[in-house]
Amino acid sequence: MPKKIRVIQYGLGPLGQKITHFLLERKQLQIVGAVDIDPAKVGMDLGELSGVKKKLGVTVSNNADAVIRGSRPDVVVLTTVSDMKRIAPQIAGILKHKVNVVSTCEELSYPFLTAPAVAGKIDALARKRGVAVLGTGVNPGFLMDYLPLSLTAVCKDVKTVTVWRIQDATPRRIPFQKKIGAGLTVPQFNRKKKEGTLRHVGLTESMHMIASGFGWKLDKTMDLIQPVIATRRVKSKAITAERGMCRGVYQIGRGFMKGREVLTLHFRAALGEKNPHERTLINGKPRIDMMIKGGVHGDIATCAITTNAVFAIMKANPGLRNMADMPAVSFVRAD
Repeated sequence: MPKKIRVIQYGLGPLGQKITHFLLERKQLQIVGAVDIDPAKVGMDLGELSGVKKKLGVTVSNNADAVIRGSRPDVVVLTTVSDMKRIAPQIAGILKHKVNVVSTCEELSYPFLTAPAVAGKIDALARKRGVAVLGTGVNPGFLMDYLPLSLTAVCKDVKTVTVWRIQDATPRRIPFQKKIGAGLTVPQFNRKKKEGTLRHVGLTESMHMIASGFGWKLDKTMDLIQPVIATRRVKSKAITAERGMCRGVYQIGRGFMKGREVLTLHFRAALGEKNPHERTLINGKPRIDMMIKGGVHGDIATCAITTNAVFAIMKANPGLRNMADMPAVSFVRAD
């Protein structure tokens, strides 16, 4: 591994800007380039844009190809979109330069069954170029898939897995609050649900990651979405949900094998949610019931796992990887 890992940030929305802070804390990492298509950001110094209160000498560009060609990175941290269709050309453009990719794209976390053609092309190109591509995050990528999968390492047998992720969205970033429908009327929520623009992306990918690790083949998966209705006024810094409005989303992923439900993933994120927690229940031998009281702060965890994955991907085998077949991603000390 090189003394310093050279990193480009590609995508500088709220999440990308937050990740800048995490990358700068690791002395083993060096940010050598920044890319975003927003005209308002192009030409800005990355430090000023991300609020680190100092110039970094890294200017934001809208030309990814030129930035990669001119800065010789080891890894691109890609935080742009959530779906395979739109991210695939971005990844292909990076891979032609023989550069590793760590992305927060939710559908990239385990796309082998949900988008096999696109996943196959990315995998083949990455192998050809001798580099690795990873989709990761707190969820999908850890709490509702990789963590439950890892807990079963001590199991003689597993019959079913049930996971709960219950979050108070009040302290989360504004784009996340909007994505879960906080502050919408019920008709507005249902309209966005029908359009496919309001949902947590990744439950299906999480189910397939778990099933694949077990050697299970799912017959059917379901992703059920409904609003969480406010019974009183609740608000965050930016969004208010009056009584009768939506304060968030409740999503259930259900996976079936031979007609029997074997995987159930409960995702509930809403303003003012009481008793946030993470829980994994494994019905097996031995039975495992693990809870993280208070839950895991999604924005902090996503930035942390993305940053830590930069170190792991440098040791990964070429190809399209997932969290279950990567070298262990763990905390790496700052110095």
